[in-house]
Amino acid sequence: MSNLPRTLGELRTSSYSEERLRTRRVKDEMRENLVTRLRQGGPIFPGIIGYEDTVTPQIVNAVLSRHNFILLGLRGQAKSRILRALTTLLDEHTPYVAGCEIRDNPYDPLCRRCKELIAREGDATPIEYISADERYVEKLATPDVTIADLIGDIDPIKAARSGHELGSEYTVHYGLLPRANRGVFAINELPDLAGKIQVGLFNIMQEGDVQIKGYPVRLPLDVALVFSANPEDYTARGKIITPLKDRIGSEIRTHYPANVEEGIAITSQEAWSARNGHRLQVPAFLNELIEQIAFVAREDKRIDKRSGVSQRLPISVMENVISNAERRSIREKTDFVVPRVADVYAAMPSITGKLELEYEGEMKGADTVAREIIRAAIARAFDKYFGNGDLKQVVQWFELGGEIHLADTASNAEVISGLRNIQGLMEKAGTLKLPESDSTEVQISAAEFILEGLHAHKRIGRSEERVFSATEKAPKRTSEREFRRDELDDEMEIRRKNRRPFN
Repeated sequence: MSNLPRTLGELRTSSYSEERLRTRRVKDEMRENLVTRLRQGGPIFPGIIGYEDTVTPQIVNAVLSRHNFILLGLRGQAKSRILRALTTLLDEHTPYVAGCEIRDNPYDPLCRRCKELIAREGDATPIEYISADERYVEKLATPDVTIADLIGDIDPIKAARSGHELGSEYTVHYGLLPRANRGVFAINELPDLAGKIQVGLFNIMQEGDVQIKGYPVRLPLDVALVFSANPEDYTARGKIITPLKDRIGSEIRTHYPANVEEGIAITSQEAWSARNGHRLQVPAFLNELIEQIAFVAREDKRIDKRSGVSQRLPISVMENVISNAERRSIREKTDFVVPRVADVYAAMPSITGKLELEYEGEMKGADTVAREIIRAAIARAFDKYFGNGDLKQVVQWFELGGEIHLADTASNAEVISGLRNIQGLMEKAGTLKLPESDSTEVQISAAEFILEGLHAHKRIGRSEERVFSATEKAPKRTSEREFRRDELDDEMEIRRKNRRPFN
């Protein structure tokens, strides 16, 4: 930035032409930069996964149309991240009159101070620059937000100290909206904003100006307004008043990942997995299993659909799973971290707090629901890898009286020794073709996945102490439909026990 113009005179002779800066508003700037990016190809918003064919094209249309827009979606759908990514459509550096609170355009100043400064200093008026990230202002809507917070207010203390009258522009304390001048102003959870405060946004959205406290102070601001909201909020906590909705150019609906592969990509990108230089190997089936937890939960009738299941759930689960595996590797005095299915059960605290339960779920309890969701997710992941696999030999070993205890405190050498006694198990584990499959840790993880999958389908039994043995329940189940049928039977039994007789 050292070679950028530092005075108004230098600015006039630079590439920042007066005509361009005077007439090019922030929405024009975003539109031009977006057109350039579209011509160059590549991702519009790097790091936003799964929206390439759905949400992103709608945002592109809104920006090309110079619309104020709102992102409407459940929690954990990257709404805030998308809004913050809009700064990538702004110029890298933007000149403004030095010292101005609202970053006035040097060629078209709004505030009285800047007008008088330019009239007095002329071409010697000092110029400063604001970066693209600094041109983004965000406010979380809460019921206690006031017009003064958003628009501004007359500051009597400033008036007393400066000797100006209350009606003077020099006594104004600018709110967030004026301070976002020539940038993007975002309001998160818009329905939580009180209706009378939403009215205060009318002028800026339609006429492009704000008025402060009834005094003759008119500021024709240059701002791109964007919002986010949860559909549940329209009825549960508040609503967007109709005149404001009418002024929002585009309503864009976000969504959860459409498939497991997209979910895995998001989780891999967001989860903290670099742990003090420890070598980490997360098996592919475990990535699948962790992501399936979110998909199963979103389909489960015991989970409140209006609240949703955030994408933060599999991210938090992944981090907890890695931490539990890391704890085991520290105990084993190794630097190779390989998570197992047992670590997913250990990560239940990162699941239960993210599930809003319906009545049936409350009756069972969050821990029980979480365990059943994990088990259903294991069944799905197992079907992907061994849906048509012949595992009769492994099941037969248990039916003949075999039993193994996979204690979390047991050493790797002790566990692998026991697993190798199960006929056919290690051969089937080898078919997963995992990286570094010759290591003890990877072999244990693969073998345990097979045992957990058989347990999920009720082909073998397992106690809470992680003792695998033959199951007393006769039917072999190979489909998730049968698994869900058993869950429904359990729910009906709970309802029957809790039914009260009429007096």
